[in-house]
Amino acid sequence: MPRFASAAESIDLYSGSDANIIDFWNNIVRPAFEKAHPEAAIRVTDAGDNTGLRAIADRALAALKSKTDPQSDIFEHFDPRLPAGGIDAGLWVKFSAANIDGFDKVNPLAFDSEYSLPYRGSQVLLAYDTTKLDPKDAPKTWEQLTAWIKANPGQFIYNRPDKGGSGGNFVRRAIHEANGRDPGKFTVENYTEDYGNQALTPAWKILTDLAPSLYEKGAYTAGNTQSIQLLAQGVVTMTPVWSDQVLQAISQGVLPETTGLVQLSDLALCGGFSRMTVFSNGAHKDAALKLASFLLSKEIQEAIITEIGGFPGISWDHISDELRQKYADVIPKTIPTFPSGDWESKINDGWYRNVAPGISRT
Repeated sequence: MPRFASAAESIDLYSGSDANIIDFWNNIVRPAFEKAHPEAAIRVTDAGDNTGLRAIADRALAALKSKTDPQSDIFEHFDPRLPAGGIDAGLWVKFSAANIDGFDKVNPLAFDSEYSLPYRGSQVLLAYDTTKLDPKDAPKTWEQLTAWIKANPGQFIYNRPDKGGSGGNFVRRAIHEANGRDPGKFTVENYTEDYGNQALTPAWKILTDLAPSLYEKGAYTAGNTQSIQLLAQGVVTMTPVWSDQVLQAISQGVLPETTGLVQLSDLALCGGFSRMTVFSNGAHKDAALKLASFLLSKEIQEAIITEIGGFPGISWDHISDELRQKYADVIPKTIPTFPSGDWESKINDGWYRNVAPGISRT
């Protein structure tokens, strides 16, 4: 790509992520990129949430049609299927090895669309106290996990599925188990009331059967953080956790170094990647593509692991031996996903009604 004529070239990046991610961009990515590319700069703006990003994308689509400046160049995380008709209209840049350095290093499990570029990921893992559970005995399959929960009553807890993704994805792993461990059976488009009942009913039986063996014979935390707190206090031995959240908790001393992490090998718990999108009509499109390439550099990919506890967007083969060995037990072989939309409300409603009918949703 050609170098830029002026240091005034400012890339407009919008994020709908949490404060820690925006801090990562401002404190880690921006200074590193601007040092490596003094001809360009990044202006990071908090869009609030996905709704805010969608409003900007709608504006950009209108600008594409009127051939005006959308006043945005790149989203740090977005689904290019939105807004409707955007891809067909040519709103997004199609990524390939031709315009992205390091494209061939991207984890094949992370790809979702030609118009989105994965750069960081997170996945639900099982965190446990190695002073109580020897790592060689840590469960590695769903069958081993449920057997361990029943053999160690009161030592496992997960959060209510509508209060955080760690518990929500534990529930979804039970749904996958009840449906042949086939995540492909669930898409946004294939939801119907009848199919929802058919697919979810056997999962409620699995989770109801586990309930008496949970902490306090069927207690559930009110969120991801509370689950980590109970593990830190030694109240429970094991709980599902988000990979980025638990790695940060260990690095900050919230959880001790004796905390073990493990992923299920028969079918992993759900996770996902944050994927960049670049506007085809952005005033600084070429600079934005250079930034997207920079995000795939070893420097930034390893910082994603060490600074925010995320998973790299590139394959772990391209990460240092030291980090790869340190996180060997949590490197995913599969990264299942689960659609939102009508499935999400059906799962939450069904869990309260069938698994925890005595718990208030407030």
